[in-house]
Amino acid sequence: MFKGYLQNDMYRDVVVLFRRMMDEDVRPNCFTFPMVLKSCVKLLALVEGEEVHAVVLKVGFLSNSFVGTTLIDMYSGVGRVKCAYRVFNEMVLRNVFTWTSMINGYVANGDLASGRMLFDLAPERDVVLWNRMVTGYIECGDMVEARKLFDVMPNKDLMSWNTLLNGYANSGDVEGCEKLFEVMQERNIFSWNGLIGGYAHNGRFSEVIDAFKRMLNESDVQPNDATLVNVLSACTGLGALDLGKWVHIYAESNGYKHNVYVAHGLIDMYAKCGVVGHAIDVFRSMDKRDLISWNTIINGLAVHGCGSDALSLFAEMKNSGVKPDGITFIGVLCACSHMGLVADGFTYFNSMMNEYSTVPQIEHYGCMVDLLGRAGLLEQAVNFVEKMPVRADAVIWTALLAACRIYKKIDFARLALQKLIELDPKNPANYVMLANICGDARRWKDVAELKVAMRDTGSRKVPGCSLIEVEDEVSEFYCFDERHSKSKEIYGALRGLMKALRSSGYVPDFMEVGQESPGFIMD
Repeated sequence: MFKGYLQNDMYRDVVVLFRRMMDEDVRPNCFTFPMVLKSCVKLLALVEGEEVHAVVLKVGFLSNSFVGTTLIDMYSGVGRVKCAYRVFNEMVLRNVFTWTSMINGYVANGDLASGRMLFDLAPERDVVLWNRMVTGYIECGDMVEARKLFDVMPNKDLMSWNTLLNGYANSGDVEGCEKLFEVMQERNIFSWNGLIGGYAHNGRFSEVIDAFKRMLNESDVQPNDATLVNVLSACTGLGALDLGKWVHIYAESNGYKHNVYVAHGLIDMYAKCGVVGHAIDVFRSMDKRDLISWNTIINGLAVHGCGSDALSLFAEMKNSGVKPDGITFIGVLCACSHMGLVADGFTYFNSMMNEYSTVPQIEHYGCMVDLLGRAGLLEQAVNFVEKMPVRADAVIWTALLAACRIYKKIDFARLALQKLIELDPKNPANYVMLANICGDARRWKDVAELKVAMRDTGSRKVPGCSLIEVEDEVSEFYCFDERHSKSKEIYGALRGLMKALRSSGYVPDFMEVGQESPGFIMD
């Protein structure tokens, strides 16, 4: 009965059944206590755990290393490490599992020094104990000490290598991750996922694609759902739609058609690459949808400008019984912003707290400012910012500044710029945006003053970048970039396009495209 309850996560029933067992004077054995103590940990029921500990002492099972180890886990799991150590100290027979549990208790509760001291005293240290100590240093961000311990570790297994590999990846040391990967004698799916995930989490999307192709071409290891999700994330970041479609076909052909994580990656990739119909098709084909599924499709549609579809799906989501969260409302408010639905936006915003007890965060306030700004209600937007319970960040003031350009509101634009200078005084992009507004209004004197102010920051605006996918390769282009091997052909084609546009009566606005205008250089 205990085992059945435990396997079905019915932890409270385990504790209740144990009380009944005691009331009926049935003597527990060494297999009973670990199951009851594990249930106490899951319930964070310290009082009940201490009562079970008393029964252990009463019936004389503390000498049993299995029971004693579970007691250590129980006390460590609820943050009572001193109690755990008292149990450890009172045990007569301590095996490597007991030492590992006690060291893990210290490490999990942030006392790495005590854990290391006990580790150095341990009479027997297996690979699991070594790995746990290395992981402890990784978790606290000390990769130097983790590497030192790894280097002196005897009998390293593949898990040891993968542990350190993921440590480098998660700490942002991509170069360290690459070097370790290259010297590994053996690699499994977790090794490849460690390298690919390290690239993905640090925004190195081109390297993600290269590593994925290398994995397919140079190894017998088959990608799993985690691999595919990281590759889809890279395709999204690069706009590599063709490769994303290939991953979609690969996933369906290799048993991942109904994998919820891959489906989320596909929805996000298709939506952000502009193929909204495919994103909806993937969503509709899902057997089971969770909150993340709804959030991904609603936000994807909202960001791409399909506001009405996003709001329709939000209504469908509520009718299906799924409760929205803060991320859902970001998509909903974004949809209202793109559609100019000011009144509806405020209705949804107010419903967050009133109906769903979701406290608005800075992102939601930013959506409301963007909603008012896009609608041209700049005075209301400024008043809204002033009444916000949280301090406006650079994103909010930048959104307001962008709205000022659309509606040519120079006074509000100057206010937004002043706030942006306070938050990020070294960012020249803020001056560029205000200069564009003044340029639109033909106020060249103000443009010249802003040019001088930008130069005084000592920083240079990062030029705009474009990406294009050709034959499974993603090329990157900056303004006036001539580094590409076929730059002459590219600029030749561009001149031809401009000539064709002019012959059709199109007159380019150099203030928009980033060419030189009177008194200011645009990027």
